[in-house]
Amino acid sequence: MTKISEDLMLSNHQAKTKQTGSNILGKDDFLKILITQLQNQDPTSPMQDREFIAQMASFSSLEQMTNMNQTMQQFLSFQTESSLLQQSQMIGKQVTYETETVDAEGNKKIEEKEAVVKSVLFEKGSVMLEMSDGTKITSYQVIKITDQAK
Repeated sequence: MTKISEDLMLSNHQAKTKQTGSNILGKDDFLKILITQLQNQDPTSPMQDREFIAQMASFSSLEQMTNMNQTMQQFLSFQTESSLLQQSQMIGKQVTYETETVDAEGNKKIEEKEAVVKSVLFEKGSVMLEMSDGTKITSYQVIKITDQAK
């Protein structure tokens, strides 16, 4: 008769854990903790219904917050793309824009400049207009838009 070694038993087997490098518990981690808690509860005093319902409500809230976060990330991505496409209509237009400079005494001075929009790009988290003189500005600095004189 073949004898089964104790080191082959499931209770003696150590599961390999995957380290993600994050200290944040996600919805899968929360569910694993809840299942482990249910498996290891004392049969003489099982978890109260209220406790279980509260934990399930917490799990549901966590899942919905995670889904909302993903949706917001997608929304922000679409907003950026939309803004880039809208601003691309400015290419080739003559614009007047404001720039802030500091004079020799340290006083702030607002100057108006004119240039043709050469390109539109996404830089440092916002949509920028690159002018024909090499200056990069935001659309908030633009005060006038005209067709380029031919």
